[in-house]
Amino acid sequence: MLKDNLVILRNIHGFAQEEIANKINISRQAYAKWESGATIPDIEKCMLLASVYGVTIDSLVKTEKAEGIGMIPPAPEGKNIWGSVTMNDRGQVVIPKGARDKLGLEGGVRLIVFSDEEGIAMLPAETFEEKMKKVMEYASVKPE
Repeated sequence: MLKDNLVILRNIHGFAQEEIANKINISRQAYAKWESGATIPDIEKCMLLASVYGVTIDSLVKTEKAEGIGMIPPAPEGKNIWGSVTMNDRGQVVIPKGARDKLGLEGGVRLIVFSDEEGIAMLPAETFEEKMKKVMEYASVKPE
């Protein structure tokens, strides 16, 4: 719910209630009531909160839960958190339907798998190849 997201986002960003209240021109007590669920902000204040926290209004007011994790904080604007998946013995995972639908992924699509020390990410091969082509074109431009 909204109240839970307000608490999580404020703590993630390291703000005090008073700091957020000042950013959106309300009293600390009014903000505290939103976090406790006693009252809720109007749509204009939700827009300001979403902007301060760098999320969409939609993700601000929705609560997402993932199996084995519990509540997930709202994803930054333009990003998504799709929940958890389980890898089978062959290393296969099923990409959540919502992610497949949003990204237009269908059976047979090639994906490039990236990783760092913390985890992995995937990008459609076509998108990766287009970006690499642009990088290579830029790299081949010789300064005058």
